[in-house]
Amino acid sequence: MAKKALCIGINNYPGTHMDLQGCVNDANDWAGVLAGRGFKVAKLLDDQATKAAMVQAMGDLIGKAAKGDTLVITFSGHGTYQPDEDGDEADGLDEALCPYDLQTKGEALTDDEIKALFASRKAGVRIVLISDSCHSGTVTRAAKAEKDADTRPRFMPMGNWLPTKLLPKDRAGATATTMVGPSGSSPLLGAYSNNLGDLLLSGCKEGPNNFSYDARINGRYNGAFTYYALKALARLKPGATYAEWHKAIVKYLPSASYPQAPQIVGSEGARKGKVLE
Repeated sequence: MAKKALCIGINNYPGTHMDLQGCVNDANDWAGVLAGRGFKVAKLLDDQATKAAMVQAMGDLIGKAAKGDTLVITFSGHGTYQPDEDGDEADGLDEALCPYDLQTKGEALTDDEIKALFASRKAGVRIVLISDSCHSGTVTRAAKAEKDADTRPRFMPMGNWLPTKLLPKDRAGATATTMVGPSGSSPLLGAYSNNLGDLLLSGCKEGPNNFSYDARINGRYNGAFTYYALKALARLKPGATYAEWHKAIVKYLPSASYPQAPQIVGSEGARKGKVLE
C-alpha cells in the first residue's frame, strides 16, 4: 500500500499580467510535510507545470497506483472558467485549473479533462485533493487589507487569456463586458468520487464570488489556506481525522484579511479517516 503525492505550484503566468507570489512556496511546503509522513512526492513548479506536464504527471500518478494506495494531489495557482464546448454544463461554463502556459498555449485544464484522468484509476485507490485556488467568480471583490497582507485572489478572468473570438458574446453578438460567474464547482470537485472514498479540502466555498487568497504572513508568501492548514496540521493529535483537521483550520479562516471559508467534501467514512494515512 503505497503513499504517493503530486504537488503543483504556479506563480508565473506569462502574458496574463496575473502573476501570484505564494504558490511555489505552497507546493514546496506541502511536499515537505507529505514526504515527512511517508509519501513519495513529485513536484511541478512554475514553468514545469505546463498543461501537458500536468496531464502527464496526473496520469502517471493515478495510472500506476494499485488497490490500497493513497494519493494526494495539491494545486496552488489560479482557477478559471471557459465556455463549455460539449454541453454538459448547465451554466454554459467549464471550470478549469490554470497551467503555466495558459496564455501562451491558450488552454486551461478543464474539469472534464481532470475527470477523465481520475476515471482511469484502479479499484481501491484513494485520492485526497487539496486545492488552494479560486473556484469561480469575478475579481471585483477584494479582501479588507491589514498590515502586511496581500489580498490578491487566485482567480484568472477569461479575458486575461482567451482570444477575443472565444469569449462569450452578448445578445448583440459583441464580446460580453460583464458576465455572471458559473454556478458550478471547482475542477477538482468534478474529478472527486464520493463512491470511491475521495476527499477534497479546498481553500474556499464552491460557486460565484468565492476566492482563495495569496497571503504574506510573517514576511513570507503563501496561500492563506495552505499556511493555516499546515499550521493546524502540525498541532493535531496523533490519529486525528480529516474532520478534526478541517475543524482546526476554520478556527483561523475566514479572517478580516482573508474572508474565505475552507471546505471539506467527502463521505462520512472519508471524513473520519486518519489524516494522510
